[in-house]
Amino acid sequence: MNWALARLILGQVCIHACMAGMRMAAPLLALREGHSAAAVGVLLALFALTQVFLALPAGRYADRRGLKRPVHRAVLAAALGAGVAVAWPVFPVLCVAALLTGGATGVATIALQRHVGRAAHGGTQLRQVFSWLAIGPAVSNFLGPFSAGLLIDHAGFRAAFALLALLPWATWLWVRSTQELPPVASVAGGAGARAWDLLAVPGFRRLLVVNWLLSSCWDVHTFVVPLLGYERGLSASVIGSILGAFAIAAALIRVLMPLLAERLHEATVVAVAMLATALLFAVYPLLPTALALGGCSVLLGFALGSVQPMIMSMLHQFTPAHRHGEALGLRLMAINGSSVLMPLLFGTASALIGVGGLFWIVGGAVGLGARVAWRLRSESLHSS
Repeated sequence: MNWALARLILGQVCIHACMAGMRMAAPLLALREGHSAAAVGVLLALFALTQVFLALPAGRYADRRGLKRPVHRAVLAAALGAGVAVAWPVFPVLCVAALLTGGATGVATIALQRHVGRAAHGGTQLRQVFSWLAIGPAVSNFLGPFSAGLLIDHAGFRAAFALLALLPWATWLWVRSTQELPPVASVAGGAGARAWDLLAVPGFRRLLVVNWLLSSCWDVHTFVVPLLGYERGLSASVIGSILGAFAIAAALIRVLMPLLAERLHEATVVAVAMLATALLFAVYPLLPTALALGGCSVLLGFALGSVQPMIMSMLHQFTPAHRHGEALGLRLMAINGSSVLMPLLFGTASALIGVGGLFWIVGGAVGLGARVAWRLRSESLHSS
């Protein structure tokens, strides 16, 4: 990993940590102020909602403007979002902060992913750089909530929001010296192309389906483990440790993957991960102890953590270079739309069929989807 890529990863960590910290601190403040669980659910959904609507415009903007201008706009929005929470830490303002920090993180992510993908050459290098880049969210999902939690306990919510408001500026310090890549000219007659035309590309369409299935697995694990732990009488710290083991495993596999990139094929990794996830979901609700749940969580983290770099590599192989931003926007819109809607569906489904039934239905769906992932192998070989 070279220093230029390391700077981009550090920039991604800082702005994503701002959102991750807000996503932990804002609901906690809302609960302490007496707001209902339903209100907190709406607040959490707002972090993903803006990304649903901004993803496509952000992708097109990145295609036109490159890296630094979208990231600079995202830094301003994220800093403003956390900053208004410092001044007015009340529920309506927290909702605005959720919209701003969530949307800003989505815009910055698309611009960074597009730049890194365009700078890479060949399938092996794509797998390597996206494996490195995928470490950023894993680190920030720990750094943001952890640092915000410490400040909340020792200095209060305003101090935590103030720290989170400073983090996006660190992103700009890391990114601003990056050299822009030359623009990519669109093909003749392609100026009026619509983003939805990308769905006509069979490989890209199947890739979105696979990505949605795996994103749903990630969401269902995050949603169901606290419910399962509560049913088993586990303490909050034990439940948190189970989820933390999952996050650490997901980060660890992404550290190892660049070292193995030459021996990996994207579609094979994704198909195997989907089959492993289906198997783990089948046994997860049957495990009797916290230690067994933690072990299964680690294995699930290895499986699901391996997927994103492979998805990103195939996305850049399937789509035209001048439309990478749009393709990234479509992907982000799909997974964030899922993150808004799926928790509501999970809540209803778990009440009807139980936690175990929810695991088994989602696991069955992702297991069947492994066939779709395997079909991507021939398409990605053809595109390369």
